[in-house]
Amino acid sequence: MRLIECVRTEVEDQNDRWRLWSPVFFGGGCAIYFALKTEPLMWPLMVAAVATGGVWLAARRLGLARRWTLILLMLACLSGGAAVAKLRTEAVGGPVAPSLAEPTVIEAWVMDVDSPGERGARIVVAPVRIRGLAPETTPVRLRATVRGEPPAPGEAVRLYGILNPPPAPASPGAYDFGRNAYFQGMGGTLFSLGETRPSALPEPPWRVRMAMKINAVRYALAQRIVARLGERTGGIAAAMTTGHETWIGREDLDAMRDSGLAHILSISGLHMAIVGGFVFFAVRLGVAAWPWLALRVSGKKVAAVAGLIAVGTYLVVSGAPPPAERAAITASIAFVAILLDRQAVTMHALAVAAFAVLLLQPEAIVTPGFQMSFAATAALVALVEVWPRRIKEIAAPWPIVAMQRLGSWLLVACTASLVAGMATGPFAMQHFNRTAMYGLVANLGTAPVADFILMPALALGAALEPLGLGAPFLWLAGKGVDLMLVIGHWTAGLPGAVRTIASAPAAALPVAFLGILFICLWRGRLRWLGLPLAAAVLIWPRPAAPDLWIGDGGTNAAWRQAEAAVVVRPGVRQFAADLWSRRRGLELTPRPEAGWTCKRSLCAPEAAGPIALWWGKKAPTVEQLDVMCRSASVVSSRAKLVSLPSSCVNRLVLDGVDYARGGSVELWRAGAGWKAVWAADVRGQRPWTRQADPDFSDSGG
Repeated sequence: MRLIECVRTEVEDQNDRWRLWSPVFFGGGCAIYFALKTEPLMWPLMVAAVATGGVWLAARRLGLARRWTLILLMLACLSGGAAVAKLRTEAVGGPVAPSLAEPTVIEAWVMDVDSPGERGARIVVAPVRIRGLAPETTPVRLRATVRGEPPAPGEAVRLYGILNPPPAPASPGAYDFGRNAYFQGMGGTLFSLGETRPSALPEPPWRVRMAMKINAVRYALAQRIVARLGERTGGIAAAMTTGHETWIGREDLDAMRDSGLAHILSISGLHMAIVGGFVFFAVRLGVAAWPWLALRVSGKKVAAVAGLIAVGTYLVVSGAPPPAERAAITASIAFVAILLDRQAVTMHALAVAAFAVLLLQPEAIVTPGFQMSFAATAALVALVEVWPRRIKEIAAPWPIVAMQRLGSWLLVACTASLVAGMATGPFAMQHFNRTAMYGLVANLGTAPVADFILMPALALGAALEPLGLGAPFLWLAGKGVDLMLVIGHWTAGLPGAVRTIASAPAAALPVAFLGILFICLWRGRLRWLGLPLAAAVLIWPRPAAPDLWIGDGGTNAAWRQAEAAVVVRPGVRQFAADLWSRRRGLELTPRPEAGWTCKRSLCAPEAAGPIALWWGKKAPTVEQLDVMCRSASVVSSRAKLVSLPSSCVNRLVLDGVDYARGGSVELWRAGAGWKAVWAADVRGQRPWTRQADPDFSDSGG
């Protein structure tokens, strides 16, 4: 009876908390839409959303009991989320580039300079003409890899290269880069084969001109920061200010990731909070220091307006990537709450922010950035709600007060970092398959520098640099960057700094997300019932790793050997091979030189081996196929095969037709045969899943 009474008491305590679940159900509707294997029709989703919303409104008007109206509200949010996601998909849909059989010529405007890839600098272009494509089938945006220094935003360029649709997942069930590109309006990728040449193009639409001008200013600011601080220090500072990661070295980037500090490089909630908070407190202090003004205006509200302006300006300077947009929405709602005389940091304000983000970007629900950001923020707000209020001393010597304040700050910083790390841990494990074991140490060491020196100095330096007055502030920011790099490299160099964790089955992450949200949103001791759910990604049993992986297009492969993934072609499609090996909890190692025969288009074992790989565009001869089938259990050809020798009868043979249909594949031994899981089967048939190999596209024939 006592237990029942305790449960009843806690349920009654949730009266003002049930509404907080509405964005959770709305996000659940969005997630259900993106989990479907086939594209649903518009009208059933709209009918369901309108019907459930109408029933909820009618129930409220008729005065139905609150428990029923809450259930109807959650159903309305669930169906509404699916409908909004469908509307968003239809709204952003655009032409997707085919895989042309031959290289083509593209004339385009340079929109922005993107983060560098494995094979060189990258730019985002707005194509005007693509040889071989009609205007109505020309993608709106392309991401192009170019040789040498990237051209600046606003330039008209002519590129000669290989055109492809957005990349498919590196392995079945892995992160879908094509879906992300679809919602960013990115219709394909281009790998340039020659020098970037200037072109004469007609004047673009005003929106394109405006975007190019803004991006040109951003890129010029990044160049000035690098010129002031040097390529290494300035590259980090430029990335934190403008989002351009062009100058960051691979060694520094790996150290930041392995130490758990990589989030500082990506402009997101931390940056918006620091910049907006710095401006808010600076303006409020300035108003308070001017008695005449302090008596006539609300310093808090003036500071909130200044914070809104700062957040909006920073969003423009950063290039407005999706994570920065979400962070700006969240920060803006906090400042608006101050203007409306509401408390800024509350779970209700966070719920409004989540609703706003999902209404504008429902695709965010399946991105690691949104999941980690809102999980961490919800955990920190829940920590604020339960944190005991410190009793202020009537009088105490200042050394004692200083020590007490320092101790309190250290306790708060450690607890906040620990709570945020635990909230984001499941997502880091599932999406990135790595855990920075000393991330708490690194973040505690860099937090004071980043919060009180680095970010404020960067904000002032970036604002004053166009006037030629930013040097002292950028110098101070550079010292902060240098210290952060020292901490990052030291932490990354510690024994066991990074632990690789295999991804759990797909169902584990939603379960963990719900568990974290239950802990944060429920008020009372029963919240800890969500702890086992929150740990789902960690404790969920992992299935056996595949025996073999073949990448998209059949250009590379790897097989499992104990706890290692042995890659056939080291250095080729390295990013995809690395993603697959980490996702399966394997350590990527190169193929041994001995015992293998590798030529220009062929790599096959000399004796019995797991796979023989042919990556040439032209099909192998019957004699070459005979050699491959005699030496390997699985034979892979990038090209289409017409006939097979008798030695291939008891072999699994995959060719370009299979890869054009299915993308990458994972293989498990099943008795005398093989069990295959293809990426295309996991993705389903959705607007962003168009995939074709260059040899089998509609254009190539």
